[in-house]
Amino acid sequence: MNKFLTTTTKILVIGKSGRNDCIVDSLARSKRPKQIFVFSDVANEGLRSKAIVRKGQSDDVRQVADYAAEIQPDFAVIGPEEPLASGVVDRLEKMGIPCVGPREKLARLESSKAFTRKLLSDHKIPGNPEHRIFRSMDGIEKYLNILETFVIKPDGLTSGKGVQVFGEHLKTKEQALSYCRELFASKQSAVIVEEKLDGEEFSFQSFCDGDHVVHTFPVQDHKRAYEGDKGPNTGGMGSYSCEDFLLPFLSAELVREACNINELVCKALKTISDEEGSNLPYKGILYGGFMVTKKGLRVIEYNARFGDPEVMNVLPLLETDFIDICEAIINGTLDKLHIRYKRKATVCKYVVPEGYPSQPAKGVLIYDIPKSTNNLRVFYAAIDDESGANTLTGSRALAVVGIADTLPEAERIAEDAACSVRGKIFHRRDIGTAKLVQKRIDHMSAVFSSVDELAHASEHA
Repeated sequence: MNKFLTTTTKILVIGKSGRNDCIVDSLARSKRPKQIFVFSDVANEGLRSKAIVRKGQSDDVRQVADYAAEIQPDFAVIGPEEPLASGVVDRLEKMGIPCVGPREKLARLESSKAFTRKLLSDHKIPGNPEHRIFRSMDGIEKYLNILETFVIKPDGLTSGKGVQVFGEHLKTKEQALSYCRELFASKQSAVIVEEKLDGEEFSFQSFCDGDHVVHTFPVQDHKRAYEGDKGPNTGGMGSYSCEDFLLPFLSAELVREACNINELVCKALKTISDEEGSNLPYKGILYGGFMVTKKGLRVIEYNARFGDPEVMNVLPLLETDFIDICEAIINGTLDKLHIRYKRKATVCKYVVPEGYPSQPAKGVLIYDIPKSTNNLRVFYAAIDDESGANTLTGSRALAVVGIADTLPEAERIAEDAACSVRGKIFHRRDIGTAKLVQKRIDHMSAVFSSVDELAHASEHA
């Protein structure tokens, strides 16, 4: 008999962001008997209202292991990338605690962009852009001249803020070379130089138990800090999804291609083994960042966990018990579980401190946080209430998610909620609006129009 079904299930959630609160919220909505424990860098009302919270450094393997030894959970769910990269899952599984999240060696799918590019190349998985991996400055300048327009990526984790694009962040090739030198000086083991692509990005997250992959639906994130897609890159200012489980610029055929690529990546990861040669099943979330381009679907990056904010578009619509899903991932039985979602549109908007991301306000209070309802979910992120009040800690503070039958209505709910919050804060008012969505559609029309024009010119050459 399955122990998860016969007793109260004790669950440990590890993380530090709005994604953490969303995961805890989804577990808390389960009808099964459970106790939820959280090991988090912050403690706030969002987490405390649903779980027992212990503050600590979530990527410190010793701290996490000590807390796990104290509470003896049945399983753990790891939210962010840093604990995965530091080997938290490896330690917990040695203690006999199964995890929703891959081991360190497999988490290189996110912690090493060079690993992922090579994995896709070695296994002939479609979607890899033109690229080269450099371990030193040798050859970089020559390759930049070959590509002419390019993107420069550090190999390791940078919280979504390390990618530099020629023509946007880098105005000259000299600046690009200087950035590469800076990355090597900061102990990056490799620098990846890729062709600059033109198109629209989307996120596609799938559950994976090592053998089986079950997909969610596409979501579009917004990295730029300011309205109109201006300003520096951030961890994500908000995101939206549509009630038909597509996006306005995205066809069902392209979604099927993304499904196929995620499945091929799962299969490729099965070839990775530990030091003893044993198979390391990838158990957790496969999160592909894709771009629709004139050359077809391209893989921008892979992440080894739920997206933040994209998880907040997906889990609130989940009709299947999330504990059942975690159990299936751990037991390798995802193929036996039918995962269902409400047919709703969602819009997530992040409320962030003034000055975010470069010089965010810290230690100041935030007021009038709305309560969650059936059509509004509110997730606490970089807010700490240790002083007895909601205090900003410097990163993204609060996510509000509107849920409705249509995208305009979901956007209105999210916008009203974001506007109700007071403090030294701001948010992107344009996320999910008809104007910004139309901008995405027009962009893709222009991209494909240029392809048609090129084909027309070739026919008459």
